[in-house]
Amino acid sequence: MADIKTSLAQILQIDGATGAALVDFQSGMTLGTAGAPGFDLELAAAGNTEVVRAKKKIRDKLGVQQQIEDILISLSGQYHLIRMVGTSLFFYVVLDRSRSNLGLARRELESIEKALQIDRR
Repeated sequence: MADIKTSLAQILQIDGATGAALVDFQSGMTLGTAGAPGFDLELAAAGNTEVVRAKKKIRDKLGVQQQIEDILISLSGQYHLIRMVGTSLFFYVVLDRSRSNLGLARRELESIEKALQIDRR
């Protein structure tokens, strides 16, 4: 089992990872950050709470009962990956598109998320 700091450090070991954060999407509060993606990581992480809220809202309106695992935002030079942690937290990860393998990154992030020891309500 890993804590927040250890989990964020592990995420930065993923090929191409330049930044990572753990965020409470209900409050928008960032619980921890690591890395330097070249922009304000805390602002971006907090801003992605709106992405998660919007996706959950439309999922609920559609009556879909499945849980969201992750959300991908593709930019021309980066991937922004949101991985849900329980029902109120998510990892926000910035990957350099030229140095990362998206499939492997998702798999490694899933493993890190499962090992995180935190209240998952």
